[in-house]
Amino acid sequence: MSVNSAKLIASWLPNSLKARMICLVCLLVFSLTLVAGGLYTAMIGEVLEDQIGKRALQVSRTVAQIPLVKQQIVKEHPEGHLQSLAEQIRREVGAEFIVIGNRDGIRFSHPKTDRLGKKMVGGDNAPALERGESYVSRAVGTLGPSIRGKVPIFAEDGSIIGVVSVGYLQENVRGIIYDQQLKVGALEGVLVVFGILGAVSISNRFKRAIFGLEPEQIARLLTERETIIDSIREGIVAIDREAQVTVVNRQAIDILGKDSEAQVIGQPIRDVLPGAKLSRILSGGEQRHDQELEVNDVIMLINTVPMLEKGEIIGAVASFRRRDELDILAKQFSQVKGYSEMLRAQTHEYSNKLHTIAGLIQTDHNREALELICQETAGYQGLIAFLAKAVPYPVLAAFIIGKYNHAQELRIEFEIDPDSQLKDVPSELSREKLVTILGNLIDNAFDAALQGENQTKVKLSMTDAGNDLVFEIEDSGTGIPTERSEQIFKRGFTTKQNDRGQGLYLVEKALKDLGGQITLGNSDLGGALFSVFIPKRGRN
Repeated sequence: MSVNSAKLIASWLPNSLKARMICLVCLLVFSLTLVAGGLYTAMIGEVLEDQIGKRALQVSRTVAQIPLVKQQIVKEHPEGHLQSLAEQIRREVGAEFIVIGNRDGIRFSHPKTDRLGKKMVGGDNAPALERGESYVSRAVGTLGPSIRGKVPIFAEDGSIIGVVSVGYLQENVRGIIYDQQLKVGALEGVLVVFGILGAVSISNRFKRAIFGLEPEQIARLLTERETIIDSIREGIVAIDREAQVTVVNRQAIDILGKDSEAQVIGQPIRDVLPGAKLSRILSGGEQRHDQELEVNDVIMLINTVPMLEKGEIIGAVASFRRRDELDILAKQFSQVKGYSEMLRAQTHEYSNKLHTIAGLIQTDHNREALELICQETAGYQGLIAFLAKAVPYPVLAAFIIGKYNHAQELRIEFEIDPDSQLKDVPSELSREKLVTILGNLIDNAFDAALQGENQTKVKLSMTDAGNDLVFEIEDSGTGIPTERSEQIFKRGFTTKQNDRGQGLYLVEKALKDLGGQITLGNSDLGGALFSVFIPKRGRN
């Protein structure tokens, strides 16, 4: 079959997978049945004709051996004896005719008595009368086309004295073959019906097995599944009934320290993720939720759930993620919560002061109210005015004001260098990352200042001169020992209690994304001095 023919047949098939399966299976069953039936009926025709020919030949031989036939065939008028004998045998064997002829081919028996004494027709007597051969022939006689068995009649001395011809009309043979073909056709019809029912049953079961989806939908779902699984930041591992890995995503491969999924797929889960206890779930074991698991010397938080099909457990799935990543999220959430609490406290504080001012005015102490207003707004308004001019970016300015208010609550002197300027911040530079960098450094500076022995002061300097944004944050704390200067930016390192050591790690991570750098030195205030350099246009 050519490619164009295959495409043409495919274009005729319906789009539904179920309908296609039914059509293809029915077509296959019909084709096989048709071919097998045709071959069978052809074989039946050949076998029947062969068997009938052999039967005719056998009857001819039997008749030729009868002594009465040999005695009468040499007489001048043997018709009476041979006719009655031949007709009796013909009726018993069911032949269409039995003709006994002499050496000259003159009939002495025939179903039609008016043809006795006449010469045999068909032209097929020569091999028997001349060469003494016995054979089966097909010829047209006075009764029509027939299958004949021809046998010579031999005298006692071996000479040929006649011939016996036993025949069956081909029309009758074709009738027998047709009857057989009808039976075969009926059987083919039954097979086709069963084939159609089987095709429908198979297609229904197959369709249920794939949840009624079409091949295109399955391919799309597979692509979506792979994309979704690889986009998840958690490691995903799935196992089958034999506790062997069947699915793993890119994140899990990285966490497990493997080079490719080929090193994981098909492996026992106890070798890939020891301690996950996934195989226990297969036997109805307890699920795990946010439990710690050590993988390659890294603490993970793991969740395990079973895969169910019709209520039966057919596998299990484990999702796991580095605990310190969740700690980072918790740290960021804590900062946001801290800002919210700071604003709430500030609102409460100013609400109290507003009530005080209102009380002074209501009691006609206007001068005292004015003095309180001036006292509260002098420094704050000055800061706002300075930031409005030096930092014309609402997010950054609001952030610095928030830190200033926080410092006031902590009783920390938060000084902003009056020569600071931050007017040239590129729009593509992430404000969120800037806030992360400054927020963590300032919070650390506040903590360090509170631990100092004398003054509690933090100073912030900013400049956008040149190609970099430069920030300096210094505190009056006790400083950072030289031997720890290489460790402070590592994830999890901390010198404080109840802290997970994520602040400076977040700073370094944000700086890496922005292409910046950070250095550590000693401050004139007595504590640490962090200098941050962020390129305005990025670095190659």
